[in-house]
Amino acid sequence: MLPPGAFDREGFLRNLQDWSPEVAQQIAAAEGIELEQAHWEIIELLRDYYARFDSSPAMRPLVKYCAQQLGPDKGKSIYLLRLFPGSPAKIGSKIAGLPKPDNCL
Repeated sequence: MLPPGAFDREGFLRNLQDWSPEVAQQIAAAEGIELEQAHWEIIELLRDYYARFDSSPAMRPLVKYCAQQLGPDKGKSIYLLRLFPGSPAKIGSKIAGLPKPDNCL
């Protein structure tokens, strides 16, 4: 468990190197999400996207990247919304230990 000071006021990690699967569980719990295999698949995809493009994806690029990497069934907004209700790009990035996507409120 990381102390509250490890997070900014919106709950994003201040230091990306502090991330671990245990920290992801901590962040997800704060969001009311119990992580299952489907969540981890998207979390890994988000971390891969960040490593490749040096940014957190907004919703459209996330959906497109999911479709490319995981297939058309998982490359749909509705699928991501079921896993990360509200704002999949923002909440998924937060749980993945990444910065907030640029155009997410």
